[in-house]
Amino acid sequence: MRTFRRFRSDSRAIEGLPIRLVIALVVGVASLGVMMNMLSGVGGLTVAELDAKPDPAVIGPESEDIDIVVVDPDGEPVEDATVVVTGGTATLDDVETETTDEDGEVSVHVAPELGPNQQEGTLEVRIKPPAGSDYADERENTAILVIRD
Repeated sequence: MRTFRRFRSDSRAIEGLPIRLVIALVVGVASLGVMMNMLSGVGGLTVAELDAKPDPAVIGPESEDIDIVVVDPDGEPVEDATVVVTGGTATLDDVETETTDEDGEVSVHVAPELGPNQQEGTLEVRIKPPAGSDYADERENTAILVIRD
């Protein structure tokens, strides 16, 4: 009974609690950061970003064929990816869609148009990764620049 009264009258017990909680929180967040960094290095849990490399990357507002290579982060070609070319600030009559071959290449025929007072515009390139792959296309790809001569 005597011990209970001593704790009951002791108001210092709460003083160290907030700092202990802050220390535990900081240590926990640091540990979580280290674990997440370790997990991001595991290949099976991550996806690889695809990129499109158009050639030529600059064209005029006339009918033209553009070769596009789809590559993974290591620069290796990606087969069976679907390349979609749409109008950005330049316009296209239709959306152009092609599937890459074993070399990761497609050839797309475009006929971009610029507005009456427009000197330049862009065509956007998107990639639909092959089905069942660990690829993604979440970042913006290289745009095709259309320039009036």
